[in-house]
Amino acid sequence: MSTASLNVRFEEITRGIAGILPVERIPLDSPYEISNETYAALRSVLHDVGGQPALPEPYKEKGEEAWEMNTYVTCECLAWGGAWNAEIRRRAENDLGATLYFGLPYYARWITVAAKTLIDKGLITPDELSSKIDEVRARMKEKS
Repeated sequence: MSTASLNVRFEEITRGIAGILPVERIPLDSPYEISNETYAALRSVLHDVGGQPALPEPYKEKGEEAWEMNTYVTCECLAWGGAWNAEIRRRAENDLGATLYFGLPYYARWITVAAKTLIDKGLITPDELSSKIDEVRARMKEKS
């Protein structure tokens, strides 16, 4: 295929994708022609919030709740059993995207990515997870 044909094909693909992109963006031609603000934005990764402006929510000191400690222990047991490690968890948290990453409490992110990782690795099925969630909900309802 000639270079001209490849360029035309690339443009066709680009136009086709443009309608289904999740967000509008400005393509960057060269890293040498970007502003300092753009460079700072590109350097900032979702989980690296150090030095960035604080969220409007004030920090509140609190103790861990039972579900948070249970989540921590569950995730540690998964690591001991070889199902995942801290790097897999951190990467999976980053992959949640900004809305879930900043919208979920700390340990809710842990348990969310634990469930996703177990399903992705084929260690449990979505049906098994759903069944276990229903079982725990019923048990919790009996207690209250």
